[in-house]
Amino acid sequence: MPHFSTADGARLAYSDEGRGLPVLCLAGLTRNMADFDYLAPHLPDLRLIRMDYRGRGQSDFTGAATYTVPQEGADALALLDHLGIEKAAVLGTSRGGLIGMLLAAVAHDRLLGLCLNDVGPVIEHAGLDRIKDYVGRNPAAKTYEAVADRMAALSPGFSDVPEGRWLSDAQKFYVEGERGLTIRYDPALREAFLAAFEGEAPDLWPLWEATAGFPVALIRGANSDLLSREVFEEMRLRRPDGVYAEVPGRAHVPWLDEAESLGVVRAWVERVRG
Repeated sequence: MPHFSTADGARLAYSDEGRGLPVLCLAGLTRNMADFDYLAPHLPDLRLIRMDYRGRGQSDFTGAATYTVPQEGADALALLDHLGIEKAAVLGTSRGGLIGMLLAAVAHDRLLGLCLNDVGPVIEHAGLDRIKDYVGRNPAAKTYEAVADRMAALSPGFSDVPEGRWLSDAQKFYVEGERGLTIRYDPALREAFLAAFEGEAPDLWPLWEATAGFPVALIRGANSDLLSREVFEEMRLRRPDGVYAEVPGRAHVPWLDEAESLGVVRAWVERVRG
């Protein structure tokens, strides 16, 4: 796996596959570049660029103070610079979507478009509370099979899940060892996450407004506890020219290989291409 170095010396893992329109794929909070494994086979005509944020996957663990959206946004731009890419479309899942909206505001001229997967300017407390329960902690289950069963039991908002999908997710996001399963990221991410949501929530609507001027798209899990239907509709009202869909049988987050998700991503790509 190739790595690049950031200005502060952190070595971050990335992948760069395919040819054509460059699409920078930014993963969820605790996840890594494997977040897009289900989507990638459906987009063979794109240059898919992925990265492990600092503190995740195969990238350096650099401490809780560095696990912030602004830092991760700066790292994403550093990766584009490393690859010699002036402009890219950004596809962001959850945390990755927050990074994408920030980039729309602070580096607008580097983005060709932005597609968000189940995230917006308002994050619901129910979703935050659920994440607080597990972030930074190893699962009690000791095998991939056991944690997959647990994931399915704790995900009532999901239905018609492909056979073996929970097991595949468990293998992507945990490491199995003699003492059980461990997370594939720095446990200090918990400290950073809790600190980020202390106090009054900032107004992030200006970040969505900053997407003006390039194509946008938004996918929502119909049962999402992180992105409400009301916020979804308000985002569509403010950017009526975007591509939007809700995915039935999905909560937070859709896997992006659902028919509805693929329809949005493909339509968005065509608009970016012009």
